[in-house]
Parts: sequence; C-alpha cells; structure tokens
Amino acid sequence: MDQDSHCTEERELLEAVSRITTFSTTDPSDEEQNQPKAEMSCQVRKENPEKDDLQDSNASLSPNSSMTTKELQEYWRNEKSQCRQVKLLFEIPSTRIVEHHFSKYVMYKIIILQTGCFDSNKSVIERRYSDFEKLHRNLLEEFSEEMEDVTFPKKTLTGNFTEEIINERKLAFKDYLRLLYSMKYIRRSKKFIDFLTRLELQEAYGCLRGGHYTKALEILLEVIGLQERLTRGNPVSVVPTLCAIVVCHKDLENPASAFEYGEKALSRLRVHTNHRYYIPLLETMITLAYELGKDFLSLQEKLEEWKAKKDPIRVFTLKELAVREYVQ
Repeated sequence: MDQDSHCTEERELLEAVSRITTFSTTDPSDEEQNQPKAEMSCQVRKENPEKDDLQDSNASLSPNSSMTTKELQEYWRNEKSQCRQVKLLFEIPSTRIVEHHFSKYVMYKIIILQTGCFDSNKSVIERRYSDFEKLHRNLLEEFSEEMEDVTFPKKTLTGNFTEEIINERKLAFKDYLRLLYSMKYIRRSKKFIDFLTRLELQEAYGCLRGGHYTKALEILLEVIGLQERLTRGNPVSVVPTLCAIVVCHKDLENPASAFEYGEKALSRLRVHTNHRYYIPLLETMITLAYELGKDFLSLQEKLEEWKAKKDPIRVFTLKELAVREYVQ
C-alpha cells in the first residue's frame, strides 16, 4: 500500500469522515499472513486464483480474433491492471427504522470506500436485516467450509428496535462484511457482488423499462463505480450496465456521452465477440459515430466481418437487450 505523504494526508481526511479499522491499513502481504482460518481453508482447496483467472481469460479468447499484435498487447496490459485487487472498506455509520403498512424493519446505511487514498467516489447503499440473512444463507450453500468460523447476528424475539440492539448489529454487520471481503473467493462470488449491487440495478432497470431514463441513468452511474471495483478480475461482467448507460444517454439525446460509455463497453468485448451485447453495441456505436461525425467505417468493418463468419441469426437491439435485464 502506498505510504507516501500525499496518501497519508488523504487518508487522514478519510478518517475524519469514517472510522478506519485496522483492516484498512493492513499491508497486502500482512493480510495473506494473517488471514482468518476460513480463508486459509479456502486456499487449501483453491491454490492459485490469479492463475485460474488468467486461464479463464485465455479460454475466452476468440480463435478467429483479427486483432493486431499491438492491440493484443494493449488488451492484456488492460486485463492485467484490471486484475489488481482494489481494497475496499465497509462502514455502517447510521440506520433508520422503516414502517411500511404492517411491517417494520431497520435499514442499515453502508458506505463502501476504496482504501489507501482519499476516495471521492464512495458508494452508499442501504440493506435490511433480511438482506444480510439471505446473503448468509446463500453463501453457506456454496462456501460452507470457508464460512465455518463466520458468525451471524441472530434474531431476537424482542428488542429488535432498541438502540442497544441496533448499535450491536451495526458493528456486527460491519465486521461481517469486512470478513467476507477478506476471503478472496467470497468477494469474487456473484452472490456477494449481487448483495452489494443487485437491488440498485433492479431499480435502475425498472426505471429504464418505464421510460424514466434520467432516474435510471442517475442510479446506474452511482452503481457502475462499485460494480467495476468488485469485478476487476472480470471486466466483461459490467458490459450490461455500461450498455444500459449508453441506452439512457442515447434516449436522452446525449450522443457524445452515449458514445463515450459505448467505447468503454467495446474495449471490454475486444476479444469476446461472441458476447450477446457485442453486435447490438456495434450497431449502436455506428449510428452514434455517424451522428457525431466520427469515423464509423472501422466499426462497420468489424460488423461486416462478424456477420461474414456467423450464420444469420436474430439479434436484439441494444435497448431490447437492456430492458430484458433483471426481469423478475
């Protein structure tokens, strides 16, 4: 972790906003030496995740890729940088009690920050006890061995809304998230990532389907940063969100912003031309490039090249794909 004076000053600013735990200042090498027993058992079963990630990426390469050597070198440089772990810190500074019809529950405000330097793009989400409980059950199904020593605050018959119980759970859930994140296979799991992003994405896509593009875009722009941090080893996984942002900007008549996010999505699909979003995204980017007076011929060539290699099949438009995401 960077220890120079600049980062120290920034970290002090961060500490003024939230309590920084010992975990946030742990050196990566120290973390490996001091891993909880749960993660140690994980390492016995899965010895080299970085190698596995690289093999997965290699397996996904298209054998018919027409990329130049220079493009491939640039791609792998980007892939390598994406795979570097981003340390995240979880804080639960406050709660609120919600009474809705015949139900009453506590919402826990979770702030997610990047450690090491001052993070101006912190993510803020809210989750209730039942959300944490569902996450715990789901993780136990897949990671029973890793979760062996992980404790979860139990429900009580009475007193769930007292200040004492709520404060106890705030601290317990903060430690719970910290411990889960310290276990590499859990922090990379879809179940853990979904817990931190799915509710917001469901709301955003619901707004998109209803034609409320401004609200959908607002939520998507908030969640994409967190989603990228959580999935750095799998950059393709954020393509649907990036494409949804493209759709919103396009329908709000912001072609320049739509093109910007479209380029980000295309860069992640450079060697994943079989991805379901690839052709719809290319078609949209050609339209946007033409509208903006940009070079669209290179995009058109990629589209024609793909069509020449594949059997004619029905391809949804980018918007049609986006509205199908997170449909219950």
